[in-house]
Amino acid sequence: MTLETPFEIGIFTFGERTRDILEWARVADEAGLEVFGVGEHHREDFAVSSPAVLLAAAAAQTKHIRLTSTVTVLSSADPVRVFEDFAMLDLISAGRAEITAGRGAYLESFPLFGQQLDRYDEYFEDRLELLLRIRDENPVTWKGTTRPPLVDAGVWPRPAQASLPIWAAVGGTPGSAERAGRLGMPLYLAILGAPERFGPLAQLYRSAAVAAGRGPGRIGVTSHFYVAETSQGAKGTFFPHYSSYIEQNMPRAGRLDRPSFDAWAGPRGALFAGSPAEIVEKILWEHEILGHTRFLAQVGLGGLSQAGTLRSIELLATEVLPAVRAALQG
Repeated sequence: MTLETPFEIGIFTFGERTRDILEWARVADEAGLEVFGVGEHHREDFAVSSPAVLLAAAAAQTKHIRLTSTVTVLSSADPVRVFEDFAMLDLISAGRAEITAGRGAYLESFPLFGQQLDRYDEYFEDRLELLLRIRDENPVTWKGTTRPPLVDAGVWPRPAQASLPIWAAVGGTPGSAERAGRLGMPLYLAILGAPERFGPLAQLYRSAAVAAGRGPGRIGVTSHFYVAETSQGAKGTFFPHYSSYIEQNMPRAGRLDRPSFDAWAGPRGALFAGSPAEIVEKILWEHEILGHTRFLAQVGLGGLSQAGTLRSIELLATEVLPAVRAALQG
């Protein structure tokens, strides 16, 4: 199968190890990966509360890699401020900025910014509409329900790119996939469960785009990740770190024992942990189901060492990416 859009691979983090993040971006850029992302959180165990600020620092230390939020919690943010920040990042980075808009996996930002949880959906839908309007129109006139209206308002600066890319992040909700397709937004699927169940979401997304008179949009996949030279070495090193990460961040899943970890990391599981050949095989298998053209690996989970994380990033760039591209674009 030959892809019209080259398959892209990148990394992202929520900032579990703050002192390492910029080095991860620098190494990813030098090794040839195409995307670097950071997530937004407002809690003690995740350090990045402002993706645009950290990505601007990464822009100064990189040359080619695209810089994105993963995600911007749009429900509790002002779309005008978000657009201005990422337009500024786009200018600093010479056209490498992207926004990933999402609701966020945690709810701490709502009380922190004085917002009501019972308006969770309303905030996101209202502010997404405004963010897209700001991107496409300047000046902008808009009226919604969650912030004061705008009348012939100029939003500056404008980005270096003709149109600032804005992706939608979806965790598994059909309505969110349908909305992204209808709005013509590229889509990220955060795959934490069985990958097969996301196939219908990808189809729903594409069908909604066609029904709205739009071309098929791009799909990206985000997954937990660690690669090492051998399968046994990767799993043996990563298991205690990943088990700790799951226990801390996904308590409903219960304690992750080794048999469960091995099942998750198996050929049809959601976890990408293994040798380069295993990672390649799983990306290609997911591609058959989803037809995605971007894969983002969440790195540095559970306090993994800096040396191990950097080696994992290098293997992703030098062994996984070329093999995936050769298989899909041969």
